[in-house]
Amino acid sequence: MSAITRAIGIDIGGTKTVVAAVNASGEILARAQFQTLSTRGFSAGLADISSAIRQVLAEALLAATDLTGIGIGCAGPVDPIAGTIHNPFTLPGWEGADIVGSLRKQWNLPVRLENDADAAALGEFRFGAGRNSSPLVMATLGTGIGGAILMDGRIYRGVAGTHAELGHIAVAENGPECYCGIRGCWESIASGTAIASAGRAFGFADSHGVFAAAHNNSEASAIIERAAQATAAALWTLAHTIVPQRIILGGGIGEEHFDRFSSALRNQIERATQIPKSSIEIAKAQLGNAAGVIGAACLSFQAHEEKGSQSAAQNSALPPRPFR
Repeated sequence: MSAITRAIGIDIGGTKTVVAAVNASGEILARAQFQTLSTRGFSAGLADISSAIRQVLAEALLAATDLTGIGIGCAGPVDPIAGTIHNPFTLPGWEGADIVGSLRKQWNLPVRLENDADAAALGEFRFGAGRNSSPLVMATLGTGIGGAILMDGRIYRGVAGTHAELGHIAVAENGPECYCGIRGCWESIASGTAIASAGRAFGFADSHGVFAAAHNNSEASAIIERAAQATAAALWTLAHTIVPQRIILGGGIGEEHFDRFSSALRNQIERATQIPKSSIEIAKAQLGNAAGVIGAACLSFQAHEEKGSQSAAQNSALPPRPFR
């Protein structure tokens, strides 16, 4: 089996980090998980990551030389060009951490870093609900709200290579204040954190309690309906700006409550008059909690494929050798 068929994927979140050896069919060969605990500092986190890489390589009977590289999906903001993490919100203590340079030096392998939502979307594009779809929009509804845009399987980037923060699209002028700088963004209304915050005013302990009570409690029902409508409004904006072939709903909330949120979105899009609404598909994410780590490995596969394509193009541009 050639080296291109396996890579290490790393999915770094504020609560937990997952490391896996993944093959080119999207199968996880071995997996390790640990608490991130970023407040201990980046050096401690890096040691945990390297230990997990050694563990999954041993379990998968692989050596570093068997890999095409390492891909990292990390809760953003991140700088994929510099290879650094800039997330004081969910990874305090890791601000400015050069994770790409550190892992490249330790393992002598190519390393690629992206926002975790971008990585998850790439995983769904290659192996899940986004196969052969372009443009593709993926929204991840969980503790927070993330999202990604892919064009022909390539991550859409803003200026300086930045990730598009879809969760901070404004949907309610007088909504809750968010750390992003405005009131009423999508995340401030429809994330698990926002639903839990709204539910506490009515005695609910967390977002799970609000969802569980929504079928027979008017206050809980109103909170969930507001979240669903906020999601529909944000994705309406994305449907009109991107005009995607497929919209994927993922994350814990997006998958568990897909019918509720996709129904609100379909009803919204049905009213559209300026886009080909019948051509926009709405799908449930298929890779579940594995989307991030599989997608992270796909970053490495994609980088390797791009390098191979560039080499082939350069070789084809060379003048033919004279016969001797």
